Amino acid sequence: MGLTSLIGLVSSPPELFGLLAIAIFTLCIYRRHFSPIADIPGPFLASFTRLWHILRILNGDQNLELIRQHDKHGHFVRIAPNEISVSHPEGVKKILAAPLHKGSWYKVIAFPDGRFQNPMSATDPAVKNELSRHLAPGYTLSNVLRSEANITQTIDLLFGWLDKFSDSEKPIDLDKFFTYCTSDVVGETIFSKQFGFLREGRDIDDTIAKAHPQAAYVSVAGFFRWIHVALLSNRFVTWLGITPWGHLINTAMGAVKERQANSDARFDALAHWLRMLDQNPDRMELHEVKSAAFNAIAAGNETVATALQAFVYFMIRHPDAWARARKEIDDAQVGRDTRVMSFADAQRLPFLQACIKEALRVFAPASMGLPRVVGDGGLTIGGRTIPKGTTVSISVWVIHHSKEIWGEDAREFKPDRWLREDAARLDKFFIPFGLGYASCPGQNIAKIELSKICATLVRDYDIRQVDPKHEWTWKAYFTVVPENWPCYVKKRVQV
Repeated sequence: MGLTSLIGLVSSPPELFGLLAIAIFTLCIYRRHFSPIADIPGPFLASFTRLWHILRILNGDQNLELIRQHDKHGHFVRIAPNEISVSHPEGVKKILAAPLHKGSWYKVIAFPDGRFQNPMSATDPAVKNELSRHLAPGYTLSNVLRSEANITQTIDLLFGWLDKFSDSEKPIDLDKFFTYCTSDVVGETIFSKQFGFLREGRDIDDTIAKAHPQAAYVSVAGFFRWIHVALLSNRFVTWLGITPWGHLINTAMGAVKERQANSDARFDALAHWLRMLDQNPDRMELHEVKSAAFNAIAAGNETVATALQAFVYFMIRHPDAWARARKEIDDAQVGRDTRVMSFADAQRLPFLQACIKEALRVFAPASMGLPRVVGDGGLTIGGRTIPKGTTVSISVWVIHHSKEIWGEDAREFKPDRWLREDAARLDKFFIPFGLGYASCPGQNIAKIELSKICATLVRDYDIRQVDPKHEWTWKAYFTVVPENWPCYVKKRVQV
């Protein structure tokens, strides 16, 4: 029977809706009972629709729910009709460290619209690596450290605010000021231009407040990219210049334009990228530079701010750790004559570094799973072969809270685990910045910020919550962003 004949049999809207309902029901039955991964356990709803995962994202607890699902079902959990969340220890290497294509969700990160791929939005490893070839050197540790003096000046503004709150004895919302600082550091490091949050001490144009709903939108839109393209990621919206990213993107794009007219600025990441553009006009385009600047901002402010919050939150709830880290600094006699600790000095403090790593392990900023697509021949993990075309994802939270990997105390804050003899083995499963070809390109900026700020905080300040019994609140969208835990900050009296 041809399509014309079939349409002819449908004489009314109810019949059309009936046929549609039958088609949807048949698809659900197939996905639930006859799919190649039908035997993988998981939530009932997830076996035939992405809706279960979407609801967990919108509820802001996808990270904890995935941990619960793996506790219940084991190494493999079906979280969508064609996606399996994997917690088997072999999965970290076989999924993230392998050259598998990234899941189609990443395409939502294309900027300014869907025509332009960037290293994060590119799903083909070969394409990603080609796009990164001229951009990645701008993020090397040696190049980033060329901006350390300017990073220090920015961080100094943060501590200026902490001093003011110490003098006034008024509570401070560290979540806000940490985000002001990390945003300004990214601006300073990438294109030598702060966004001005710390200088003004406020959320300019509600940029940071708007980031939360934007993060929720991006987290979901990646699974419905056609809607995203229709609404925002299209050339018409780009032409109108009405993308909803506000102050951050306007400042970043303005800085790129200014720099093109001023080649005398210091050698920051943008200077490196523009030099590569001049040297490789046939292999690189200006939109790649703009996209790299935007992605650095989008990925580098709230994630590092969350890590800073986690460090303080868990350290003040383990006061012995704070006291021990301070004693380590005092005994080492490093950075005594500097307002902000240098990165080199902070690196010489093993217990402090263990505390930073443990905070990142217990409360990783990334809450979205890291999806990859199984290639030809399938993928065998833990004796289970997963068929070609299946999306397999690794949740940083699931791996970081796995008792199989970390022991029975996996969900406790214990920095000393990083000082044990088996710390090298644990490092293989420490993935706050991802792993492999798709790992976070800006992680060196994050490591410098965390070392300098955390070391200076411990050395110079005493921090306590206004209500020590009150637990912070957070939502796990694209990243996990805590809030609502005001603190008192007191400048330490040096003796």
